[in-house]
Amino acid sequence: MLRTLQVLLRKEFTQIRRDPVILRMLFAMPMIQLILLANAATFEVKNARLWVVDQDRTPASEALTARFLSTGRFVRAGSSLVTAPGDEALLTGAADAVLVFPSGFDRALTRERRATIQLLLNAENGSMAGVTQGYSQEIIAAFAAERSAALAPQGVARPVRDVPRIEIVRRGWYNPSLEYRHFMVPGVLVQLVTLIGTLMTALNIVREKEAGTLDQLNVTPVPPAVFLASKLVPLWVIGMLEFALGLIIARVVFGVPMEGSPLLLFGSAGLYLVGALGVGLWISTLADTQQQAMFVTFALMMVYILMSGLFTPVRGMPEWMRTLAQANPLLHFIALVRAVMLRGAGVAEVLPRLAALAVFAGAVLTFAVGQYHKRSA
Repeated sequence: MLRTLQVLLRKEFTQIRRDPVILRMLFAMPMIQLILLANAATFEVKNARLWVVDQDRTPASEALTARFLSTGRFVRAGSSLVTAPGDEALLTGAADAVLVFPSGFDRALTRERRATIQLLLNAENGSMAGVTQGYSQEIIAAFAAERSAALAPQGVARPVRDVPRIEIVRRGWYNPSLEYRHFMVPGVLVQLVTLIGTLMTALNIVREKEAGTLDQLNVTPVPPAVFLASKLVPLWVIGMLEFALGLIIARVVFGVPMEGSPLLLFGSAGLYLVGALGVGLWISTLADTQQQAMFVTFALMMVYILMSGLFTPVRGMPEWMRTLAQANPLLHFIALVRAVMLRGAGVAEVLPRLAALAVFAGAVLTFAVGQYHKRSA
């Protein structure tokens, strides 16, 4: 049996090596997608277009406008003395935000130590609007604090109402620079490894169906377990190589830290890939053509991704959806990879995730093998 498995494995690796299209799909395409998606899939807002309506026209309004533009988060989309052009810019999409300085802004800030400005946001994209508002609040708060300190007379005690009562010092643990790509890259890598592992497994077996060789193999003395192992093992090895290459790109290109154990990552990836390949095997029992296999795979991947917490937090979903999402292996593996890479989590911290992956891999592979035997009988 081992001799038979060895011969079949050699045949599978040779077949993969001789097909340049498969090699490009397995290695070049996922790595290119990783580099592109890690930069594109972000909630970070850069170069938000800001329209300034300055009805005050004083050094204070000009200084605050300059502070907005100097952060690198905003670019000037235009300016006017009345609000109508700013409203039109929001309507046409020429501006993402409109900053309105009312007349008397500087006078109110100097005499009363408080002033009001208006920030109009294009909230068509709620996430972008929320992030832009957060940036704006930080810029305005810093400007107000500096302005208050500059207006205080030298050697004169400030009034009690001008004395800050609480100082908040912020510090981001596990990602001090608040680099969003450190959060996104591990998730995108897991998504790509899942897609390639599942899709290539399904296509590899369905291709044998279309060529008629699967029926020929079923009537040979080759045991079904040996045949399935010869199909799954090469793709498992390729999936591990892709995962390793993706980790190198994450570290070298994007600077994602590796705080935890690489051995824990690779051990978890090996377990996860068993489940991913099992899903591909199950899809191959449903599909009779490669087109059907691709359709089922991409439909399943949409559910995987949307319920994985990759782009939107799971805790924001309804309670019944959060419960259902616990059956998603992508959710557990993404959380595990992020915990190990960014927080340096060990086996004890990710043990529940590992247990979920083990249960999923065992259940799916057992079910898929049973379905394959049933369809082949």
